[in-house]
Amino acid sequence: MGDESNCRVCGSPFFAGRAVFRCSSCGSLAHSWCWEKHVLEAHKPPFVIGSIGLDGNFVPSKGTGGEKTASAEREIVQVR
Repeated sequence: MGDESNCRVCGSPFFAGRAVFRCSSCGSLAHSWCWEKHVLEAHKPPFVIGSIGLDGNFVPSKGTGGEKTASAEREIVQVR
């Protein structure tokens, strides 16, 4: 098999029957535990670091001053 049989992030082989993530942006394959690293390093999505307040709203960290740590904002969704 070619490069498709190994994770794009860590280079380790995939396990038969286990979940493999295929990136809809670039088509790369990655283990579930490597997925976030692929997205953050390869695509550098914009996001703001913060937390969820008691009212359920996203609150940017004071250190960021509401500034975007990349080029746009990623929100954290509250699970109910």
